[in-house]
Amino acid sequence: MQSFEIDKSDLLRFEKALDGNDAELESLLKEYHASEIALLFEKLPQEAKERIINILPTDVASEVIAEMHEEQDPGELLIGLHPEKRSEIIEELDYDDATDIISQLDEDEQQEILEDLDQEDADSIRALLKYDEDTAGGLMDSEIVKVNINLDKKDALDEIVRQSEEMEDFYTIYVVDDGDILQGILSVKSILKAKADAHVRDLVNTDFVYVKADLDQEDVASLISQYNLASIPVVDDNMKLLGRVTVDDIMDVMEQESTEDILKISGVSEDEELSGNWKDAVKSRLPWLIINLGTAYLAASIIRQFDGTVERFPIIAAYMTIIAGMGGNAATQALAVTVRRISLSDLTDKQAYNTVIKEFLVGLLNGAANGIIVLIIAYFYDANLKLGLVLFLAMTGNLIVAGLTGASIPLVLKRVGIDPAVASSIIITTFTDCAGFLLPLWFATKLL
Repeated sequence: MQSFEIDKSDLLRFEKALDGNDAELESLLKEYHASEIALLFEKLPQEAKERIINILPTDVASEVIAEMHEEQDPGELLIGLHPEKRSEIIEELDYDDATDIISQLDEDEQQEILEDLDQEDADSIRALLKYDEDTAGGLMDSEIVKVNINLDKKDALDEIVRQSEEMEDFYTIYVVDDGDILQGILSVKSILKAKADAHVRDLVNTDFVYVKADLDQEDVASLISQYNLASIPVVDDNMKLLGRVTVDDIMDVMEQESTEDILKISGVSEDEELSGNWKDAVKSRLPWLIINLGTAYLAASIIRQFDGTVERFPIIAAYMTIIAGMGGNAATQALAVTVRRISLSDLTDKQAYNTVIKEFLVGLLNGAANGIIVLIIAYFYDANLKLGLVLFLAMTGNLIVAGLTGASIPLVLKRVGIDPAVASSIIITTFTDCAGFLLPLWFATKLL
């Protein structure tokens, strides 16, 4: 199936249908999947969204709202609906999705929604609202299939069927004791293939992976990826079963974390919404640009110390920009790889050392290769072998600096408790710019 992309024809069809009656709009909506409607919502006004949600069947409407990005304010869409329609939609949602959406609202609005729900649903959502959204507890769905370890096969199957009736899907059966303490996991295959007189106690797998409710979402994602799990149980400090985190939730986490890292490395705050307005963008980016301006002045001050060299060899000024730019690009490459390694796992001292050595060697070899190219250009284009040698040494040196700083600075920042994705790029740019100006000028002063 090809991925859906919004084009002008889709928007024109919806605009035309929105000008017509509900029957025409309902007919058009049947042609689109819930996730496609959620994408179209990005281009539609709030009034149109509410009208569409009210027309859609409750199960489809709930799926549309679940598919909406946080930036689209699905909570605001919910709060604008009639209380009865709103409650029907929330009851169709998984508890974790409902909690994510309701948590975006003010406390008064949250209470307004929860008061209209039945007691069981309201209590389940309130329990999930206690957890930070970026933890296992904030990700988990409290709707699970669990059986008591003392049941026999027949009673266990009856219990599985009963519990699964209200669930969209489930991947694993969790086994608990009388106190709801997690004892292990049970696969559907194992209980179906078991003999008629088998007991859950004989079938349970006690070698399983679980997470505590306060574990960071990145660590949860890492465990699910490492062990190739479809879901992972969430427990409290006493091993009481609280819920599960599923792989579809983790996919959202990975997308979110990757976006945050890309924005941070680029000097953009994670608080800036991708679809935000220009005021938010300026507020987010301007402080980093001012800091970068200060570091640029530091690099420029180096040139002032070599005014005489620049006057005698003005051609060196043109090559300085090339060397500084190459250093910046090489540092960004080393930084991206290192930040990614840090995000995947905590590096040991030996792994961190090997990372720095690797980037040093990469910088040395790449610097020498590019240095030879500029040496040849300087020799044939400028007819100056000594200038070529200066450029070779400067290029090699700056790419070594780029590799070392690109690898070591994020590791040092991580060690002292600073997010390496936020601060690394500014510091590294300062190093490569300064070295990119200093090295060619210093070598030119000494050798030319």
